[in-house]
Amino acid sequence: MSRAKAHAKINLALAVGSLRHDGKHDVVTVLQRIDLHDEISLEPAASLAVEGFAEDTTVRATLEALADAAGVDPSWHVHVAKRIPVAAGLGGGSADAATALQLANATLDAPLSPDELHGLAARIGADVPFFLRDGTQLATGDGTALERIELPFDYRIVIVVPDGVTKESTKAVYEAFDARGGASGFPERAATLRQALATVERSRDLVALPPNDLSSSPVATELVRAGAFRADVSGAGPAVYGLFETEAEASRAASSVAHAGRTLVTRPFEAGDLPRVAR
Repeated sequence: MSRAKAHAKINLALAVGSLRHDGKHDVVTVLQRIDLHDEISLEPAASLAVEGFAEDTTVRATLEALADAAGVDPSWHVHVAKRIPVAAGLGGGSADAATALQLANATLDAPLSPDELHGLAARIGADVPFFLRDGTQLATGDGTALERIELPFDYRIVIVVPDGVTKESTKAVYEAFDARGGASGFPERAATLRQALATVERSRDLVALPPNDLSSSPVATELVRAGAFRADVSGAGPAVYGLFETEAEASRAASSVAHAGRTLVTRPFEAGDLPRVAR
């Protein structure tokens, strides 16, 4: 049996443009893996079974797509140990899918190449290719064109999943964005995002990144009042993150906003400390 950690992500910035001809939106976003993870276990089996998370559809669809691409039967048993909050904008489903994809691909007599895996992952979901890569990535186009970028990692993160907030589908969030004309000014916002990235030398410089185009939250304001040098919604939400210079500051802030929902203190993951597949 093979095992690997499937780490969550936050969007350190997210600029969204208009609807493309393929039904997706243009985006420019900074994707940062964090030290909050599910665990995926996989072994060859007589048929495909995914256990541990009854709501899963993405892992199963990914492994069926891999089997089809490789010309084999989908014959794996997968167990998903969930720790990442579900439907929160933290990429848990995409992380699980990418991790299962890597584990299953390693069992094949003729594994798919990295480029082939990227193409397959891009068809599953916009975030899935990111989880096949190391390090912080600037995602553009429909979110699957990735460019490695170097950012500081000497900060801590408070994640808040607000109580009483029902996650809208990502489709509904984007439809609301379109309805309010949110794409207007996208080239300028995208340029501002890139310019801000070019100025980042220390963690506190991340404050210059523009806010999330899709969503905002009063919890972000609370995190700033609690000492965060940057706070925003991750992805399509509803999870909110705050960035703090020290563990102590982050822990105090997590306590001060605990009334708002589930809180977690974590950190960004550097490329070099990503866990590798263990057998």
